[in-house]
Amino acid sequence: MTTLVTGAGLIGAAFARHALKRGEKIVFFDPEPREAFLRFKLGEGNYELARKDVRDLPALIETIHQHKATTVVHTAGLIGGRVQQSLSAAFDINLGGTKNVAEAVRLTGVKRLIHISTFGVYDMRREITGPVNEDFPRGAGRGYGNYKGAKELILEAYQQQYKFELLMLRPANVYGFGHFFAGSSGGMKMQALLRAGLEGGKARIPAAETMANEYIYADDMGRAVDCAASVPMPVRTIFNIGNGFVSPFADVVETVKAIAPALDYEIEPGAPPHSKSFPLDISRAKQDLGWEPKFSLRAGFEDFLDELKRARALGFI
Repeated sequence: MTTLVTGAGLIGAAFARHALKRGEKIVFFDPEPREAFLRFKLGEGNYELARKDVRDLPALIETIHQHKATTVVHTAGLIGGRVQQSLSAAFDINLGGTKNVAEAVRLTGVKRLIHISTFGVYDMRREITGPVNEDFPRGAGRGYGNYKGAKELILEAYQQQYKFELLMLRPANVYGFGHFFAGSSGGMKMQALLRAGLEGGKARIPAAETMANEYIYADDMGRAVDCAASVPMPVRTIFNIGNGFVSPFADVVETVKAIAPALDYEIEPGAPPHSKSFPLDISRAKQDLGWEPKFSLRAGFEDFLDELKRARALGFI
């Protein structure tokens, strides 16, 4: 069986690690797939690269047909601040690309589409009194969250009309060793802190990134995507993926220092942080996907640090 993964970043590679173990073939669909990163993450596993762009619908159709893909995992798109910097370009990539993915799934008869959304779809301007479940209103106001919400609506409309299987995952802030080309500022923050603790020097953290936030380690996220790709189709189809608690920035720093005491950092002035008050409710993923996080924040950082050490030893960083 073959899965086509749009985007060759942290989540796509983390999913591929798990899918390859169960014998799946992976095709990464990405105009700049960063082969060295994938080799580091996946070794010589059964994967191929299609250097193509989700804005190219004929290329999507051709690649799915060529590899006889029966599942598509859609991760491609700009993230966070990169969306806000150019709403027009992000519209073309994020929304136009998602429309193309839906069309390609429809036209090629792909059985299941897994869409990677975000907890940023939730409208945090509303009153929140407890853990946020999947029925909480969408629409965050800014480009990234609104575009992600629009992508979900596009895919829901296609699924209703054309009846392919659709599951959508809304992860918390995903962290782990990555290249962050798409623009994950939260992921870059975590990597900067760990690298400073490992290598010396000083991590420079934007003030906006000192918020209290919910995090999910990349391996846990990859396993969640693999569950969504391989379980019998559940009745409920939208799932929060998080670790179930909000971590203040001070706790993040303290956890890094516990395993990398050399950490030094400074806060760069800028936009103020907007902290999360409550975590995601992840009970639906536990019940319907058979998934729950395995990594605590410290365990995630320890595994992340081991990967950074291995990357240094191999001359990758």
